Parts: sequence; C-alpha cells; structure tokens
Amino acid sequence: MRLSRRTASLSLAVALVMTPAYEAVPRARVPAGEQERADPFGAACRIRVTGSTVTAHCHNPYPETDRVSLHVECARWWDLDTDSTPVAAAPAQTVRLTGRCWKEVGEVWISHRKGS
Repeated sequence: MRLSRRTASLSLAVALVMTPAYEAVPRARVPAGEQERADPFGAACRIRVTGSTVTAHCHNPYPETDRVSLHVECARWWDLDTDSTPVAAAPAQTVRLTGRCWKEVGEVWISHRKGS
C-alpha cells in the first residue's frame, strides 16, 4: 500500500510539472470578432514631388480592382488643396496620377477603395 501512495504522489508531481501554466499557453493576438483579411488588397504606390508638381504611379498586383485617388495638400494657406477623381487600377495594371500646387507642396497621400 505504501508503494502505491508513493507512485500516486510521484505521478501527481510529474503531471503538475509537465502541465504548462495558464499564462504560458499561446493565444492569438487578434481580438475576438476580428479576423485577419483573407483577401489581400491595395495597389502599391510611389509618389514623387518635384517642386510644386506631384506624380504618383500605382501598381495593383491583386485580382480585385483598386480605385486610387491622389490627395495634395499645399503648404501655403491661400493655395488650393486638390483631390483627384478615383482612377480604377485593374489587376496587374499601373496608373499615373498627377497634381500640383502654385507654390510648395505640404503633404501628399493616396486613398484606396474597392470598386470596379
């Protein structure tokens, strides 16, 4: 009987050592309800500012059309900021967008929308 108690105690000790602590169990970093996007989307864009002129080339490597727009914010308060009309970048297509300010360019960015 003493041997079985010793075996039971040893088995319990081994089981406790082999069981990882609750905090050590790996978990997903994505909050519940949010899942990683299964379909990649978005054209890759290169923007070049030369003086007061802005040129952007956007290439869409994905199978879904991306509607890209160029947004130019001018540095001077009296200079008009511009937003281009959306241009459809079809799959495997490169589009060119241009914009300008009268004087210095302050900020430039591209927006993306799914569309046909």
